[in-house]
Amino acid sequence: MAQSFPLSASPATPSLPSQTKIAAIIQNILTLALLLLALPINATIVFISLLAFRPTKVKAANPQNILISGGKMTKALQLARSFHVAGHRVILLETHKYWLTGHRFSQAVDKFYTVPAPQENPQAYIQALVDIVKQENIDVYVPVTSPVGSYYDSLAKPELSRYCEVFHFDADITQMLDDKFALTEKARSLGLSVPKSFKITSPEQVINFDFSGESRQYILKSIPYDSVRRLDLTKLPCATPEETAAFVRSLPISPEKPWIMQEFIPGEEFCTHSTVRNGELRLHCCCESSAFQVNYENVENPQIMEWVKHFVKELRLTGQISFDFIQAEDGTVYAIECNPRTHSAITTFYNHPQVAEAYLSQEPTTETLQPLATSRPTYWTYHEVWRLTGIRSFTQLQTWLGNIWRGTDAIYQPDDALPFLMVHHWQIPLLLLNNLRRFKGWTRIDFNIGKLVELGGD
Repeated sequence: MAQSFPLSASPATPSLPSQTKIAAIIQNILTLALLLLALPINATIVFISLLAFRPTKVKAANPQNILISGGKMTKALQLARSFHVAGHRVILLETHKYWLTGHRFSQAVDKFYTVPAPQENPQAYIQALVDIVKQENIDVYVPVTSPVGSYYDSLAKPELSRYCEVFHFDADITQMLDDKFALTEKARSLGLSVPKSFKITSPEQVINFDFSGESRQYILKSIPYDSVRRLDLTKLPCATPEETAAFVRSLPISPEKPWIMQEFIPGEEFCTHSTVRNGELRLHCCCESSAFQVNYENVENPQIMEWVKHFVKELRLTGQISFDFIQAEDGTVYAIECNPRTHSAITTFYNHPQVAEAYLSQEPTTETLQPLATSRPTYWTYHEVWRLTGIRSFTQLQTWLGNIWRGTDAIYQPDDALPFLMVHHWQIPLLLLNNLRRFKGWTRIDFNIGKLVELGGD
């Protein structure tokens, strides 16, 4: 087990073209400069908050030691706050690469650890978790994982379960839920609505597919998580067979990296987060969705809740699960994807006092917690400031201002303000400096997840 330490040095890649290096240098330097300009405003807000607000201390009747992973992500911070406000002791962890997470400075975090990246050394990762669990006398481990990490926490579960409860799925369940094609097959077998889907292991399967008899178009999605290509919703077939073939052959499709060709159903898209225990839906929220989600507002959708209730009950699941749904014009809801892990929509529970109980209580319950009626939509201020650059009309500006006025920042809380400063002016700048040193660019900054989204990244 390793305590937190700086990013390890890695040499710049000499094979990068000069133009690519120059572009990466400019991109990182300009972004660092913009963050530097925003620093005085952020620091002033945080300084005033630290002077004006004091954190509320609560003593639980039965305080427990809670270990939460995914420390760089806002959803981990939100859970840490939810357990802390209920009187529990929270230990936060992340992989070594993200030792710099600003969330470690939260009032809700009692201790912070770093561990090896699970995909690089699974055994070292599991042993590090075991060491932390034993050293801190952990009662419950709540993984808040990346898409890659979900499976490794399932692999760690048998060993960790000797010392604490692991609020996560077994490996076979995680694999099934994470596999877009296997999920649709399982849901269909339970009588639940899902789009027509085909598993694709070679481009020729798509090129030779007879689209003429289909009433809807299709989209291709990688079954293994792809942080960049997941946003590509190119409709198939393209205008010509040649265009279809060229597009499909541009994708890394293989038996080792299968894709799913899924019926594209027009309608309204939603995302959900659900916390479940023994097949009971303990906590649930549903939000309007988009490909790059950085705004969450709970909406009532009984059809989606019933779909999720039926699914988790049939499988008697215990853990955290999130779905993406399409609701067609006729009202039918179709699950298009599942993520066996915490969803960022849980930030809508920022002011709910019973979140910890929903996770920890062993007693059966008939009530499903939803965000309070007073819960405001959550957003990330620095994402919203960036969106200003895309506003082209007064109507768009009014909408943007309305969203800011109605909502609340997902990271900033007056009585726990330091993470708001440290994420934006410590965590992200250090990641940018690391990329600058390696002449490496990125596709976008995700302040929610706390990382730079890169081709081939984590």
